Amino acid sequence: MQKHILILLFFVASYGSFAQTQKSSETEMDSLVLDPKYREDQFYASVTYNLLINRPDYIKQTGFSGGLHFGFIRDMPINELRNLAIGVGLGLSINSYNQNLFIQEENGELYYGPLDGENFDFSKNRLTNYVLEVPIEFRWRTSTMTTFDFWRIYPGVKFGYVLHNIYKFRSSIGDLTITNNPDITNFQYGLTLSVGYSTINFNFYYGLNSLFSDVDYGDENLD
Repeated sequence: MQKHILILLFFVASYGSFAQTQKSSETEMDSLVLDPKYREDQFYASVTYNLLINRPDYIKQTGFSGGLHFGFIRDMPINELRNLAIGVGLGLSINSYNQNLFIQEENGELYYGPLDGENFDFSKNRLTNYVLEVPIEFRWRTSTMTTFDFWRIYPGVKFGYVLHNIYKFRSSIGDLTITNNPDITNFQYGLTLSVGYSTINFNFYYGLNSLFSDVDYGDENLD
């Protein structure tokens, strides 16, 4: 299963931290001290849906695979109008993947195979990654010193490092938990795109490397 086939689509409410930090009435606007050196620094929080594509035929997603993301992005304008900028941030994310890939540990070795649900029922088969994220964006927007609501298009890249991973399996025949699977690719990277207006954004992430590293099942490879 490849990380570059992993797409995250998320709806995010973000809050800018800049010269005009909150929306004001016209009277209040008159009393504000406008800053020609304003920035669009950003705290962000998002809820995501994680979609696995181009996976082997025997791998199916089951249930909802979601994620939580939060962090801060520093805005660094690069032109006089300050509507072009580079954004560099730091954040944390929790990404879960509910699917039918069973992972079993025997004598220190990990084995992988699909669950068909015919021999026994399982209520949970989930892999969760806890990731340190570094987003880097090229930012175009229609903001000004006096504009609180503006359009934005932010393409970029995101680098991540898996700090911790955990696999949980729950079934009628027993339970299993595996932590810090060494076959998980710890260093992750991909392309991002954020498009939005005011505090509402839609964000897309397309991973460019493997979710697993060099994991074989039969004649197929999961990386």
